[in-house]
Amino acid sequence: MPNNTGTDDTYSWLALHLTPGLGSRSIHRLIDRFGTPGRVLQANLDQLQAAGGLRKEVARRIREKSYQRDPEQELKEVEKLGARIVTFRDPSYPRALRQIPDPPMVVYFRGRSIPADLDLVGVVGSRTPTPYGVRTARGLASDLASMGIGVVSGMARGIDAAAHWGALECKGFTVAVLGTGVDRVYPRVHRDLFFRILDHGAAVSEFPLGTPPEGRNFPKRNRIVSGLSRGVVIVEAARKSGSLITASLALDQGREVLAVPGSIRSQRSAGCHFLLKQGAALAESADDVLETLGLPRRAGECRGSRFHTHSPHASMGREETRIYDMLGDDPIHIDEIVGTSGMGIGNALSLLTKMELIGLIEQLPGKMFVRL
Repeated sequence: MPNNTGTDDTYSWLALHLTPGLGSRSIHRLIDRFGTPGRVLQANLDQLQAAGGLRKEVARRIREKSYQRDPEQELKEVEKLGARIVTFRDPSYPRALRQIPDPPMVVYFRGRSIPADLDLVGVVGSRTPTPYGVRTARGLASDLASMGIGVVSGMARGIDAAAHWGALECKGFTVAVLGTGVDRVYPRVHRDLFFRILDHGAAVSEFPLGTPPEGRNFPKRNRIVSGLSRGVVIVEAARKSGSLITASLALDQGREVLAVPGSIRSQRSAGCHFLLKQGAALAESADDVLETLGLPRRAGECRGSRFHTHSPHASMGREETRIYDMLGDDPIHIDEIVGTSGMGIGNALSLLTKMELIGLIEQLPGKMFVRL
């Protein structure tokens, strides 16, 4: 057993963190009272209850070392994984996260360290986005990375994943805040994305190793997404969605909230339009984000905006241009393309395939097409 008497060591922080029923606010109060987590572990039952306002059951768990997991074994597994634990008083604890009302006392990190001078912006949104939302999130994150800004998101399906990929394609730093332990990949379809993030950014979580993706974890996760960020951009969100919870948390933390407008016909943009009506800043470009947050433009590792739609390819012929001009953000079925253009279906499909190969359009399931 590590010697933790009167010390401020990682084991003692972790022991408190792994005590069932003991949240970050209570740990903070106890450490303010006793000075170090090691001294908290040495306190008697009455002292613990008086100092932290704890229920007797929780105070007894501290005294009896009734932990969720064995802290010593947890430390060994973290080391074996190549991860690390950063505690609230560690100099490498993210400065922005330290300032929120309910900062996690222990954070698990995997991947690279977050540079102390790196400005981070959160980009979040729907798990079931439109093609417009995916393109916008990816392009916005790519542009932010090209300006030397790090991108934070939650590695969920949809907008979150698009934001991470956008930052990575510009060799930018991206942080995935997980609702699981850092040893879990969720959703599993993002395995490749997860390990790319570890190579070029960081995965962080306040949850112990092995924690599964339980629903109650994700609102807690969201406060870290916004807490790490200078501001949060909502790309697509329904009127009732987790992204609006993130926006609310960001406001509570004194962070700026920005929203990307969408189609007035799209329920997936209803939440963004609600935020704009409530005073959120309009985000039509990465420049809007930097201006709103008062951030400097720095040199990233790639150049050129990807936020807006591509112009027609210079080598496109008349028929290709006619099809391209028919397409937009809303998917169009091949039958409508054929009927409007007057082309034969074989010719139209051949032209669509050619445009897809050069990256101008995308084919969706059901023979639906959208412009990129």
